[in-house]
Amino acid sequence: MRITKNKIIEKAKNAKRESKYVEFKERFDINSPQDWCEIIKDIVAMANSGGGGIIFGVNNKGNPSGYDISHILSLDPAVITDKIAKYTGQQFSEFELEEFERDRERTVILIIYGVSIPMVFTKPGTYSIGDNRQKTAFAKGTIYFRHGAKSEPGDSNDLSKAIERRVEEIRKSWMSNVKKVVSAPIGHVLHMGPPDVRISISSDATPVRITNNTEAPAYRLETPNDTHPYRQKEVIEKVNEKLKEGKRINQYDVLCVRRVHGIDESRPDFYYKPKYAAPQYSKEFIEWLVRSYESDSLFFDKARKEYRRDNK
Repeated sequence: MRITKNKIIEKAKNAKRESKYVEFKERFDINSPQDWCEIIKDIVAMANSGGGGIIFGVNNKGNPSGYDISHILSLDPAVITDKIAKYTGQQFSEFELEEFERDRERTVILIIYGVSIPMVFTKPGTYSIGDNRQKTAFAKGTIYFRHGAKSEPGDSNDLSKAIERRVEEIRKSWMSNVKKVVSAPIGHVLHMGPPDVRISISSDATPVRITNNTEAPAYRLETPNDTHPYRQKEVIEKVNEKLKEGKRINQYDVLCVRRVHGIDESRPDFYYKPKYAAPQYSKEFIEWLVRSYESDSLFFDKARKEYRRDNK
């Protein structure tokens, strides 16, 4: 199965040595073709194996190396995606680059999520090692997986496991839908439709007929007061009730999170702005804030830092 972010973080915090899910990198020069080829090999291998984490600034024994990782933390994720696409032809972006505390030292972790279909290298990862010599990190046409603490070409067993993971995902999806059908009350009719119904001018939109026929299925329009019932003051109060370790947030924290994560523009399920009133927020937004902090205790601190940097 594919490993979750929480599991990756947990394994990364407790790892004393490298494993299938954890890789240590003492240093990483973003201007080095060699370093990029080796990192891409590990990223692809972990993604093909269900996910994992690469920790920068840690030596082979799992101890902080003292290497300055600030340039890695500021690396644009689009650069990583482009580098991977160069060698695989895939726009892989299922990863997160975050500041990470290990043994009370500041490091960086690249959290890599698993893929449904393994990525294949379409171009060799070759780099110069001096004296007109070259080394190949991976060859064209190879599929890499994690074998213990190593990223190596896969075999039939690796492909079999990848297929099993995909089949299991499909099976769970089917079973979830089957449960919805069998749990429907007697007399109800099941209709296949999109997850939500909204007004759209798109030619691809699902048509919905409005009728006064009492036998037709009912679609109810929920108002923002139902879906987004909380004001900012109430959001802060409810989040503070749920946060542990005495952590408290304020209006500035909410502002930083909204701006850094683009909540206003990209998350209508979290944020609604009436024409003549203050913004309103959903229960899901509160739950997301709490989950984000539980996954990363520096969540709000990072939002503040990034917001200040962007607004200097």
